[in-house]
Amino acid sequence: MELRTVRIEKPEEVNFVLGMSHFIKTVEDIHEMLVTSVPGIRFGLAFCESSGPALVRCTGTDEEMIELAKKNALAIGAGHSFILFLAPGFYPINVLNGIKRVSEVCRILCATANPAEVVVAQTEQGRAILGVVDGVSPKGVESEEDVAHRKQFLRTIGYKL
Repeated sequence: MELRTVRIEKPEEVNFVLGMSHFIKTVEDIHEMLVTSVPGIRFGLAFCESSGPALVRCTGTDEEMIELAKKNALAIGAGHSFILFLAPGFYPINVLNGIKRVSEVCRILCATANPAEVVVAQTEQGRAILGVVDGVSPKGVESEEDVAHRKQFLRTIGYKL
């Protein structure tokens, strides 16, 4: 077995969701959930089929996001994984629970706009995702000033009253 990391390639402001699923129907079901949940959502989705023709199956509403999804799914190359890229202005917090409710989805590994690396194991059979390095390591513990800033930020962007 060989371990490697695959850096997710994307613009800084683009969020993505990486997960595991179990069936080719994932592509259509996640697509349907997204477009019926967030009017006008712009996204690209790619799913790594793990049997038969073993193709990367793709869909979306934004060509740039679809291309990012294809490129990153091929680089990761782990069967039954999917990667969803959300165009700037669209966020995982608005769709994550819907994705989790898609019957084929087994696990969400991350949802972030941070720089990320996927830890992949390569065997004779194929690849597996072992985990995700999401952003950087903590630099300390928040102070009272940091707590106040966090709370104000959430209210400023409309996620808290």
